[in-house]
Amino acid sequence: MLDTEVEDLLRTLAPQVLGAVVRRYGHFDTAEDAVQEALLAAALQWPKEGVPESPRAWLITVAARRLTDLLRSEQARQRREDTVAQWKLPEQWLAPAADRPASDSDDTLILLFMCCHPALTPAGQIALTLRAVGGLTTAEIARAFLVPEGTMTRRITRAKQSIQQSGIPFGMPRSEERAARLASVLHVLYLIFNEGYATTSGPALHRSELSAEAIRLARLVHRLLPDDTEATGLLALMLLTDARRPARTGADGELVPMAEQDRSRWNAAYIAEGVALLSDALPRGAPGPYQIQAAIAAVHDEAPTAEATDWPQILALYEVLLGMSGNPVVALNHAVAVAMVRGPGPGLDLLAVLEADERMARDHRLHAVRAHLLEMAGDRPGARASYEAAAGRTTSLPQQRYLNGRAARLTEDD
Repeated sequence: MLDTEVEDLLRTLAPQVLGAVVRRYGHFDTAEDAVQEALLAAALQWPKEGVPESPRAWLITVAARRLTDLLRSEQARQRREDTVAQWKLPEQWLAPAADRPASDSDDTLILLFMCCHPALTPAGQIALTLRAVGGLTTAEIARAFLVPEGTMTRRITRAKQSIQQSGIPFGMPRSEERAARLASVLHVLYLIFNEGYATTSGPALHRSELSAEAIRLARLVHRLLPDDTEATGLLALMLLTDARRPARTGADGELVPMAEQDRSRWNAAYIAEGVALLSDALPRGAPGPYQIQAAIAAVHDEAPTAEATDWPQILALYEVLLGMSGNPVVALNHAVAVAMVRGPGPGLDLLAVLEADERMARDHRLHAVRAHLLEMAGDRPGARASYEAAAGRTTSLPQQRYLNGRAARLTEDD
C-alpha cells in the first residue's frame, strides 16, 4: 500500500481507535498520547510490511500496550499511595476488550462531543478536535494556524488536562444536553473551515489543509447523524463555499473577488453535491442557520454570471438569517444585499448603525464594505479612504494587497 493510502487509512481510524481505548481504559490524556504513538508505529511499519488483516485491532492493541507502559511509569513516579491507587492498568479492567468484535461501534461522535466540551476554550476545542479526531500531528496543527509548535503543544495539553480533571464521562451527552453539545461540535467545524477558506493572517489567502479537514469531519458527522438537518446544512455550506476556492486566487496569489471570478473554474461536483444535500435537508422541518447560509451560497453558485445573481432572493434569505442571529457579520452581509437590491445609500445607512457594534469597530470587513458601497455611490475619495482603512486593519497579506490596490486604482483614475 502506498504511503498516501496508509496516511488516509490512519486518519480514518485515528478517532475510532482513540474512542475505543478511552471507552475501555479511561485516562483521555494518556490514551491520546498512546494512540499517537501507535499511529506513528503504523505509519513507519505498514508501508514496508503491509497493512495487517485488522488494522483497527492492531492499532488498539499497540495503543493499549503503550498505555500500560505509560501508566506503569506514572505509578512508579507517584509517591503517595492514595494517588497511586486511583490508577488502573488495562489488565485490571473488567470492561469488554476494546478490540473485540462486539465493540466495533464507531465512537467518533462521542469523541467529537468530548473534544468540543463547553468546559474547553474555543482554541482548545479546535486544536483538540484536529489532533484527536482529525489525526493531525501537533506540528501540522501549529503550521496550519501559524503558531510555534510549543504554543500549540501547550494548548493541546491544557485541553486534555481540562478533560481529565473535569471527570467528563466517555459517552453520549444526556438527551437534554445533546442539541447544545452538537451545536458546539458544528460550530467548531465551521470555525476550522472558515480559517482554512479565508485565512485571517499570514501570506496565503487560504489554508486548504484546514478547509479540507473541516469538510472531511463534516462528512463524518453527516454520516453518523444523517437525519440532523443542520449537520447536513453545514456540510452543504462548506461544499458550496469551497467550490469557489479555485477561482478565488489569481496567478500571483492575489485575491479575486467573486464578481470577477472565472466561474468555469468553480468545482461543479461540489456545487452539485451541496445543492443535493440542501434540497434533502430543507423540506425536513424549520431550517437552521447553516441551512440558510448554504441556501445563500447556492444562489451565488447557481448564477451563471455575477450580473445574473438573484440578489432579491439573497436579501430575503439574509433577513431570515438576521432574525435567527445577532451576529454582526450577518448584519454586514445583509447590508451588502440591501445595497445590491435597493442601491448603495440604504446599505450605507445600515453600516452607520453597525458601526456602533464594538464587535465590528476594528474589523477590516466593515471598512471594506463601506469602501465598496461608497465606490458604487460615486464617492471616490471616501471609497479610497475606506479601502486604506480596511487594509490597515487586516493581518492577511493578500487582503492587504487587494485593498491597497483598490485604493491605488481610485487614486490613479482621479
